[in-house]
Amino acid sequence: MIDKNIVKDIVEEWIADKDYFLVDISVSTQNEIVVEIDHKEGVWIDDCCDLSRFIEARLNRDIEDYELEVGSAGIGQPFKITQQYINNVGNAVELLTNDGKKMKGTLTKADEQGFTITCQEKVKTEGSKRPKLTDVEYPFNYNDVKWVKANIDFK
Repeated sequence: MIDKNIVKDIVEEWIADKDYFLVDISVSTQNEIVVEIDHKEGVWIDDCCDLSRFIEARLNRDIEDYELEVGSAGIGQPFKITQQYINNVGNAVELLTNDGKKMKGTLTKADEQGFTITCQEKVKTEGSKRPKLTDVEYPFNYNDVKWVKANIDFK
């Protein structure tokens, strides 16, 4: 079986002088290698092809055969690494907390420690007769949620 760390080193060599970042690598027991990369402005097919050729040039099929798939982190898929959170600050997201609560809002902050989403909620303030839509911030640690993903609206 091909060592995942070898593939990771090859990918990191390729992305070293680019604005891409590695999201995930998996290698199955059948040597099916899946590499996910991302970029703040999206991933281009030409770059996926270039990375695929770069990896293939450094792995030897004569020693060990493999299947290789290089692509972007899928739209609508949960974020896997901190950089995805940072790149999506200001964007609409949805999340599922560990206790099963679903939320939608705007990702307003993200760093190595955690992230914050801001949701619009009806809040009744003292002295008012009706509740008003108010921005409410919810800070989270990454281990407080099952998943977070970009909320795609096709309206």
